[in-house]
Amino acid sequence: MTWERLLQKKEQFRKIRDILPREALESFDRSFDIEYAHNSTAIEGNTLTLIQTKAILEDGLSVGGKTIREIYEVANHAKAFTYVKKRVAEGKPLDESSMKDIHALLMENILTGGVYRNVEVRISGAGFKPPSPNEMYRQIKNFFMDLPYRTDLNPLELAAWTHAEFVKIHPFVDGNGRTSRMLMNYQLMAAGFLPVSIAKESRLEYFDALEAYAMAGDLIPFAEMIAALEEARLDEYLSINQEPAAE
Repeated sequence: MTWERLLQKKEQFRKIRDILPREALESFDRSFDIEYAHNSTAIEGNTLTLIQTKAILEDGLSVGGKTIREIYEVANHAKAFTYVKKRVAEGKPLDESSMKDIHALLMENILTGGVYRNVEVRISGAGFKPPSPNEMYRQIKNFFMDLPYRTDLNPLELAAWTHAEFVKIHPFVDGNGRTSRMLMNYQLMAAGFLPVSIAKESRLEYFDALEAYAMAGDLIPFAEMIAALEEARLDEYLSINQEPAAE
């Protein structure tokens, strides 16, 4: 995966976006929003299916046999993503205040969001231990101070680093994974790329890539995973322009 190839595809997409059929773009965007909400919550254990997620988000239907929390998780995810897209459209950079707003939206009716933890936490199955509350507070402040100055990373690497570093700091009792994926997509969209969704079926590869960063500072596996997802999304949109018109 080369950065130059991604840049070329991003530029191709930028050039054709305004001439692509509006209905096709809206359909792709709606489909992504539902898939993203489904995958991001499913990675954390939500049992709603993709069809049930669609029923809640697009059709406004209630789903029987599921917990209220699971329903709130997907509904909240849609609200938080709408907030992220609005900020990106307004050209507002990611900062600590917006991150807390994102977490608060994700946690609405579940727990008090946007409030840093004051307890020790462990991540099941992970080889690293998140920092103590005092150390976490120092790290999250440094994280947001460093964010605008990470010129050593290209925009895709910066998006991957934003996610990997944030989830390593683990500033909240719950919702760190969903928040970190939102922050990653915030950075991707702010740089003119498309948001990506990590499939729940890829969660083992995803967790291994994050572990490589948390344990050894190796960002490459995760950055390559995100680059492949980004290229697949760009290809999907570019393919619309190559489809023959229906007779």
